[in-house]
Amino acid sequence: MEAHNGIAMNYLQKGYHALSTEVCSMGNSTSRLYSALAKTLTSSPVLSQQEEYLQPTDHEQLDPKDLLEECQVALQDRPARPLREFVTLQNDSSSQTFRVMQWNILAQALGEGKDNFVKCPLEALKWEERKYLILEEILIYRPDVLCLQEVDHYFDTFQPILSRLGYQCTFLAKPWSPCLDVEHNNGPDGCALFFLQDRFQLVSSAKIRLSARSLKTNQVAIAEILQCNETGKLLCFAVTHLKARTGWERFRLAQGSDLLRNLESITQGAKIPLIVCGDFNAEPTEEVYKRFASSSLNLNSAYKVLSEDGESEPPYTTWKIRPSGEFCNTLDYIWYSQHALKVNSALGLPTEEQIGPNRLPSFNYPSDHLSLVSDFSFNEISTRLL
Repeated sequence: MEAHNGIAMNYLQKGYHALSTEVCSMGNSTSRLYSALAKTLTSSPVLSQQEEYLQPTDHEQLDPKDLLEECQVALQDRPARPLREFVTLQNDSSSQTFRVMQWNILAQALGEGKDNFVKCPLEALKWEERKYLILEEILIYRPDVLCLQEVDHYFDTFQPILSRLGYQCTFLAKPWSPCLDVEHNNGPDGCALFFLQDRFQLVSSAKIRLSARSLKTNQVAIAEILQCNETGKLLCFAVTHLKARTGWERFRLAQGSDLLRNLESITQGAKIPLIVCGDFNAEPTEEVYKRFASSSLNLNSAYKVLSEDGESEPPYTTWKIRPSGEFCNTLDYIWYSQHALKVNSALGLPTEEQIGPNRLPSFNYPSDHLSLVSDFSFNEISTRLL
């Protein structure tokens, strides 16, 4: 990991230089958001490899409502974003609820350099505005726990901003990120996990490089045990991003099995309730999905609640057009311990009409994946047993 951490620190310094240039070029229209970014980075020394941005900052906290308003001002020339509404199963006012957001936000280097979204205008992929769309969506739904994949602007955007919104932040880059193959990249992409410190405190954190048949792979996961500040209950949250592409199904199965083994150990055999967020790059028909659904951890997929029978996944969580064709797939999931937790609500997905004929990404949607947001609470029976 020493080489990886060296790369990350180099890109932190590079990110600050680029940021300073951008802030200066904005003149009188310099935003509070980017002024905050510049202030954070100029006054923060480069941290040691061991700290890795896990420590909360001492800087003045930012008001999420102010930043949301600013994002919307910055995006005022873009088409209005379609409204997504929550589907509520039950209003549970008697127990503590918490919100989880899962999202592959599309690495900037891949979006502009490798992914070939042939129907997406190049202007829609520019980071100068795409970052506002991503931040706007996070600020609208204000999750207690946020799990992201394909993060290649962690050090110069997400860690500085989200830490000042009250989140504690953890990042793990892919060992051989494809972003590094793109000219003018912003460093390696990876998984990131954020939680609100006024809701939870960190008990333990594990960074996992996934294995397949005893061989270390390029895919990673983060698993953290958190303690609820109000109730004292423990929860384990994990984020991952499995290997992409057709033909790698057995490889994904091996990675998923390795992750399950790790999580079984971390949660003490499911004694600690678990939520796993990720881009699994696997349809529900794949073996890795079936392995998660049938594991000893007793997991269920939160977004099944949107279906009429309560047993089916959504028809898509990603929809894109590439030179090789159009791809409409369900690849992203929020898994949860169904013996200990229940889904109170889930954010509905946009319709085909709302997505539009050019699909994702677009001026309305900053990623080729849609965000998933669910509200959870503890089952009453499991609460008495904990």
